[in-house]
Amino acid sequence: MNFDQLTHVFRRLALEAGDKIMEIYNSDDFDVKTKSDDSPVTAADEAADAIISAGIREAFPDVTLITEEQSASHSEKSDTFIIVDPLDGTKEFIHRRGDFTVNIAYVVDGVPIRGVVYAPAKNRLFYTQADGQTVEETGAFDKEAIGPVSPISVSTPDNTALMIVASKSHRDQATEDYINKYAIKDSRSAGSSLKFCLVATGEADIYPRVGRTMEWDTAAGHAVLNGAGGQVVRFDDHTPLTYGKPEYANPFFIAYAPGVELQKA
Repeated sequence: MNFDQLTHVFRRLALEAGDKIMEIYNSDDFDVKTKSDDSPVTAADEAADAIISAGIREAFPDVTLITEEQSASHSEKSDTFIIVDPLDGTKEFIHRRGDFTVNIAYVVDGVPIRGVVYAPAKNRLFYTQADGQTVEETGAFDKEAIGPVSPISVSTPDNTALMIVASKSHRDQATEDYINKYAIKDSRSAGSSLKFCLVATGEADIYPRVGRTMEWDTAAGHAVLNGAGGQVVRFDDHTPLTYGKPEYANPFFIAYAPGVELQKA
């Protein structure tokens, strides 16, 4: 794989999808449908998926593509694949809360090694460069010309005063019970894969997820966190979270900065 090309294509497609998402987000109204699993889907999900899928298939025709919005792809299996959530945080989008993201990741042998997370309503763009280092880009987000970038890195945690981030739409009692095992300085809620990015930038030390997610929800954020020095492990036994699992379903997990003293479930 040419990682320079991969970075360029992932970044450009995320920005193009983000433009389309914001066009729909800023419209007077948009339709919301319900998928077979009772989750919501909008025209923005579908339009962003069409942009990203076409671009990925053109640039990397020989790489398996898994995308949330194309159920036929969920039966595809490969040791190497690109996995896409064109609009993570659809509930945040529907309620116009801004915490939604475009997610594209490249997975090799169970590990998401490159990825991009773009939060168009927040004007935040995170991605792994060709060398694997994660950066946050600022500026005008030109489709072809990369703007100013800053390498990002996880925090050095203080286990007597941890910063925790948790789901905005799925923060339940089980999550609260687990959070209460730690000495917390402050806690914040965020939607979508932005939670991984907040750990990656050092804005939070740990993100526990005690709830259902799919691999397309997490792979890009996981790659961004990996490239910033962070880790993602299973909630039950603290072994690394891997990808390419049956039906692309995740177990509960914990994303964190090394140095956090992980508590048992």
